[in-house]
Amino acid sequence: MLILHIDMDAFFASVEQLDNRNLTGKCVIVGGLSGRGVVSAANYEARKYGVRSAMPMYLARQKCPHAVFLTPRKNRYSEISKRIMALLETFSPLVEPVSIDEAYVDITGCERLYGAPKHMGLTIKSRIRERIGLSCSIGIAPNKFLAKIASDMNKPDGLTLIEPADAGKFSESIPIDKVPGVGKIKLKDFEKIGVKQLGDIKKYPKDLLMKRFGKFGLRLIELSSGIDNSPVIPYAKSKSVSNETTLDQDTEDKVLLKEFLLKQAADIGMQLRSLNLRAKTLVLKIKHSDFSQVTRSITLKTPTQSSQIIFKQTYILLESYEIKTKIRLIGVAAANLIPTSNPVQIDIFDTYVGKNGKWEQVDRTVDDIKKKFGENILTQIRQKQVKT
Repeated sequence: MLILHIDMDAFFASVEQLDNRNLTGKCVIVGGLSGRGVVSAANYEARKYGVRSAMPMYLARQKCPHAVFLTPRKNRYSEISKRIMALLETFSPLVEPVSIDEAYVDITGCERLYGAPKHMGLTIKSRIRERIGLSCSIGIAPNKFLAKIASDMNKPDGLTLIEPADAGKFSESIPIDKVPGVGKIKLKDFEKIGVKQLGDIKKYPKDLLMKRFGKFGLRLIELSSGIDNSPVIPYAKSKSVSNETTLDQDTEDKVLLKEFLLKQAADIGMQLRSLNLRAKTLVLKIKHSDFSQVTRSITLKTPTQSSQIIFKQTYILLESYEIKTKIRLIGVAAANLIPTSNPVQIDIFDTYVGKNGKWEQVDRTVDDIKKKFGENILTQIRQKQVKT
């Protein structure tokens, strides 16, 4: 088995630089721009100042005040991601997207078509740069675990190959905090027993590791010898799509919350339409100022991809919810997704069906306008109408 792991370099920030050449050479930070927002991505220029993903935005501003700060453009990133995944599928049918900016590719047996593994990796990097305009880092190894580790070794724009004969020895040298599944709590446990590198696991009997760490102890034993039999699973349809917003200030104002629901419903509807899916279940997510969380859901008689229907139904859920503690986060999710090609069973007494279809037609027209003139075109038109 031979697995390739690809990780796009500072993906969100790199896409912004790709679309705006004036950002070349500048520190670019993408994320929520409110006082409680977090960094989604920072390019390597910004990382030199200590800015990292998931860092509070206020801290990023302190570390790199001269950076260009941008809000995420999810639809654009998704568009580029689809092009990258499609390109990878020209090398192997076994492509497993892990997230919007990384994937595993099973390249076993592809040497006869594309040459030695290193040459294949260089070819993929070259095509992505030529056809997409972005750089990536690639790891190639006998399994998914080591390929993932390898892709992170020489970022950005790196290529690392771990030969099958070197897998066991290489695995022993991996810092234990680099192993997937080892978080802060487990790391403290390993520190207590003197485990600093993955190979240190071999000092302890299997029974002790199983007793202390359960099934994860057994996996660590296998990984310490360079063994990982996890297969590459090709892309499967999304199980849900969602959008949520952390508010600038905690609130109990339902009029304000309604505005966020409207934007979120528009985004989710557009995601569903781009994926050719409809949702049978809609979920309202609320997180209070004390960090307690509640969800409310509704199952629709007729699946939808209409932004208007999604908004109306989730707003009904919000209206019926009694707010006792101020809200810090609100979100919407669409679940129980089915392809639009699936036939829909229609209740002849359900007038909602006709409205659903009409709103979907309107939404698709709006999608086409946004794709042609930009996501903010309708907002700009409304602003001009107000001024006149």
